[in-house]
Amino acid sequence: MTSARNRRRVLATAAGLTVAALVLTACSGKDDSADGGPTGGGGGTLTIGTTDKVTTLDPAGSYDNGSFAVMNQVFPFLLNTPYGSPDVEPDIAASAEFTAPTEYTVTLKPGLKWANGNDLTSSDVKFTFDRQLAIADENGPSSLLYNLESVEAKDDTTVVFHLKSENDQVFPQILSSPAGPIVDEEVFAADALTPDADIVKGNAFAGQYVITSYDFNNLVSYEAYADYQGVLGAAKTKEVNVKYYADSSNLKLDIQQGNIDVAFRSLTATDIEDLRGNDAVQVVDGPGGEIRYITFNFDTQPYGAKTPEADPAKALAVRQAVADLIDRDAISEQVYKGTYTPLYSYVPAGLTGATESLKGLYGDGSGGADAAKAKERLAAAGVTTPVKLGLQYSNDHYGPSSADEYAMIKDQLEADGLFSVDLQTTEWVQYSKDRTADVYPAYQLGWFPDYSDADNYLTPFFLTENFLANHYANQEVNDLILQQAVTTDPAERTSVIEKIQDEVAADLSTVPYLQGAQVAVVGKDVQGTQDTLDASFKFRYGALSK
Repeated sequence: MTSARNRRRVLATAAGLTVAALVLTACSGKDDSADGGPTGGGGGTLTIGTTDKVTTLDPAGSYDNGSFAVMNQVFPFLLNTPYGSPDVEPDIAASAEFTAPTEYTVTLKPGLKWANGNDLTSSDVKFTFDRQLAIADENGPSSLLYNLESVEAKDDTTVVFHLKSENDQVFPQILSSPAGPIVDEEVFAADALTPDADIVKGNAFAGQYVITSYDFNNLVSYEAYADYQGVLGAAKTKEVNVKYYADSSNLKLDIQQGNIDVAFRSLTATDIEDLRGNDAVQVVDGPGGEIRYITFNFDTQPYGAKTPEADPAKALAVRQAVADLIDRDAISEQVYKGTYTPLYSYVPAGLTGATESLKGLYGDGSGGADAAKAKERLAAAGVTTPVKLGLQYSNDHYGPSSADEYAMIKDQLEADGLFSVDLQTTEWVQYSKDRTADVYPAYQLGWFPDYSDADNYLTPFFLTENFLANHYANQEVNDLILQQAVTTDPAERTSVIEKIQDEVAADLSTVPYLQGAQVAVVGKDVQGTQDTLDASFKFRYGALSK
């Protein structure tokens, strides 16, 4: 079954759609159904603005919010989260269940089609997960599939996931995560990332939308896919255009003037506060699952394993001193006007198992900074001050306030002469490559959860083979993460999750410091925005209408 389709894959890119010219008007009501175009979705066009960035459309090559925002619109998932729900349900699957402790069986709905006319079968599903594991891109989500042994396509509609460990409590949610978009094996390469242009040309889509025009990180146009059979239902809006902004001030201006219908990720806290008083728009607040944190590269940080002065004890003291000096309240109030709140552990408040492991260990023990404690730690470890620390942040990925955020962190670290910080910034597309190439000794990252479980704040970061690729390894932490994922008793699992946070807080692979909510600014006539923010933190255009 697979081999015949693989032989045809190279031909598929020649049979793609004709890329249409991008339409930027925010209120077009053109109906293309009479011309043979997509018939799903209601009338009208929505234009959405964002400062976020796409890394790649290939699900094997990106694990960031900007890329996943596109994937959510155009790729099918076996399981997905309905609007307004944190729970996963079958999407293009008719059923999904454990048929043995290490076997998860998914039955596809019959007659599924890709937008290019290819059949969507269990062969595509097997191909999707096999290539995730084979490519294992350092910026991709393959680390989430740590418990996947193999995938078996039993017939055209039945696929069996064979797992390494029994009773996996999170595997169904992982199928709805960035590791889960199903791809067309006749368009995508089996062992390498597929270029965006080939994906678009191949019309390799089967989500609520297809992409009709793609200008990388400038403009993307979508049309509703009439043959989508998933849990999200038919898209409410037929055409959606997404405009990418380099400057948030222009994003704010366009939403104020009605040039776009929705502004999402990211405006400054000051701009959001100002827009709350503007009668022409509405500010919609979503769940607070986002976190911000500093990541340390254990090889290249001061006294890291591959530096000339390598010393694990001194390296730990440097990380501890940073944790002692961070003033979360000041960043929260002065930079983010309270829209982000202080975070003292790895799992954000509101999720089962969340603790405040960092609060008692660092700073003044109550959440505040403590320069005297930092100085004492460094001296006890024999660290010469000021410590020279290279610190990097992205100027275009985590919102326009990142410059103020990291200027304040630099000031906090340098205030008492304990650090000399070389603060640098890089645009996200390059940043995402550099951070996994050991270019940055310490650097900014943020996280939107893939699913509403504490596991998603632990597994990608602290397994030995992890998404951060920062050379952190603690076998006890690794084993505890694997243990919690298969612990069926809720109380016991919560206890293990709490222990993991305590262990990582002692190691300080990362220093989390803020937790925040999603915010969208929309025109008064746009409907459905709250549902899109509530749907397990995934902003899907299919729920929006005018």
